[in-house]
Amino acid sequence: MLDDDEDYFAVMLPDDVIEPTAAMSEMIRVRQEHGGSVLLAVEVDRAHVSNYGVFDIENTDEDSVKKVVGMVEKPAVEDAPSNLVATGRYLLDRAIFDALRRIEPGKGVEIQLTDAIDLLISEGHPVHVVVHDGIRHDLGNPAGFIPASVEFGLRHPKYGPALFRDFEEILEKYRPHYEEM
Repeated sequence: MLDDDEDYFAVMLPDDVIEPTAAMSEMIRVRQEHGGSVLLAVEVDRAHVSNYGVFDIENTDEDSVKKVVGMVEKPAVEDAPSNLVATGRYLLDRAIFDALRRIEPGKGVEIQLTDAIDLLISEGHPVHVVVHDGIRHDLGNPAGFIPASVEFGLRHPKYGPALFRDFEEILEKYRPHYEEM
């Protein structure tokens, strides 16, 4: 729990790696300006929205800051209000604790943070998103984890050059197979 003089806290889910890492600083700035809770959002291909919490948003004076008017956990593509999705960085107001106590289990018969945030929105609690235009690695599934591992490996000053050569050999070996597809 928070001390009496603490109004908000950060949640950073480990299956999302965000670059550059200054996103939280921008979220704090938005919180200081607008109050309430601030979340990080990224745009995804509409075909993939059912994997995420999706924001229903309104524009603000800043292109990269949106007011959240609703949130849906893992909607069907046709039910998604946008293609802006939650990306594992939350700056949450202390009101979230009360909201979590008041919601019923949602998707997957679990208490969903998305549902608690949506409850706060419906009660007039200000919620905004910062739309991240940097890199996001989704480590929560193999299709995201493997490319992220490759990219981080290639960036490594000691192992990157050898890894690059290894990948060239591997790609050359499998190129004929994938060119036929």
